[in-house]
Amino acid sequence: MATVPIPARTVVTTFDAASRHERIENKPLPVRALRRVITRVFGAWLKLSTPAVTSWGWYPNVEPYVGYGTEDYSRLICRTVYAPARARSGALTRGIRGMLAVPAPHRQVRISIDGMPLETVQVGQSETYDRIDHARDRGSEYAISDMSGYLDLVAEHRLEPGVHRVSYQVERRRAVESNLFTIPSGAKVGIISDVDDTIMITQAPTLWKAAYNLLFLNPKKKASVPGMSVLFTKLADLYPDAPFFYLSTSPWNVESSIRHFIADHGFPEGPLLLRDLDPRPKTFVPTGPQHKLEFAEQLMADFPDMKFILIGDDGQKDPTTYATITRRYPGRIIAIGIRQLSPREYSPISSMVGTTSTQPMPVTDVPVFTGTTGANLMKTMLPYLKQRMA
Repeated sequence: MATVPIPARTVVTTFDAASRHERIENKPLPVRALRRVITRVFGAWLKLSTPAVTSWGWYPNVEPYVGYGTEDYSRLICRTVYAPARARSGALTRGIRGMLAVPAPHRQVRISIDGMPLETVQVGQSETYDRIDHARDRGSEYAISDMSGYLDLVAEHRLEPGVHRVSYQVERRRAVESNLFTIPSGAKVGIISDVDDTIMITQAPTLWKAAYNLLFLNPKKKASVPGMSVLFTKLADLYPDAPFFYLSTSPWNVESSIRHFIADHGFPEGPLLLRDLDPRPKTFVPTGPQHKLEFAEQLMADFPDMKFILIGDDGQKDPTTYATITRRYPGRIIAIGIRQLSPREYSPISSMVGTTSTQPMPVTDVPVFTGTTGANLMKTMLPYLKQRMA
């Protein structure tokens, strides 16, 4: 095992810091009051649930998430939660079990990449909302998760492009591992894709169906949108170095379910960028479009020389969101693919709140391709991309 530690630092990201215009101090007084009520209610629930699970003999465990980065740095993400003694991190379970996870905040986590330990500098317990504790302002063999159990680190190193293994360990538990996708600096194209109703059928516009599919449906029975895995495979063949980022409004609590779905249905593997339902760090839970815009901006900053292909559906405002991204980052978007939902996938109620497939396609300077299946999108999108490369 290598003995020279990898330096790492905590970062302020979309996990624990709201964008400037969404910060609580910039909101009207009624909005501030509502946010404070919601965060206090959530905090009260944790004060009740934490003693309950510890009385059952549960103790902290690590849920590792897929990381990403370049040859020079990696973004590593995990979460510490309470779990039974025999719990298996990343195991495939129904969504309801993940949604009831109780975070284990401020836990020490030892991390290594391919057996090389990380040495972190921890300043306070959170860079944004907690007071600085100078007693922690020093090198350490471990990092400390935040108030929601999340740990988001940037490790500085030199790694070969490819898939590496990251190990996470907390006290009394065996180390658990996840993949780290190291993207070559020469990669000039990336794919950002939605999950719900873009690659996986969830019927998100129909709230009760979406809730059932998220919480109670056997994850092995979740269906793939016809032809989308073939489309993604062909995109991977067309751009061999292109990373695939799966951007979803689903919560981190169901990360393992989505990750297993991607692998089982033949989609290219890649990092998942999901939503945190704990309102305390940001003082609010971002809406779907807010979440996607924030993480898209994160990726634009992480890979400033990369251009992207955006793929989504017309059931959750993806056309509007992608049009906004295109306007904010001119020249960075190559093409947009929008999967059109069938009438069976949305309800009359959803049409009244503007989340049906009747949404207009984005008006942008980049080409927009539409289709009800992956095969439909392939017929028009792939010829354009191939011609563009010629």
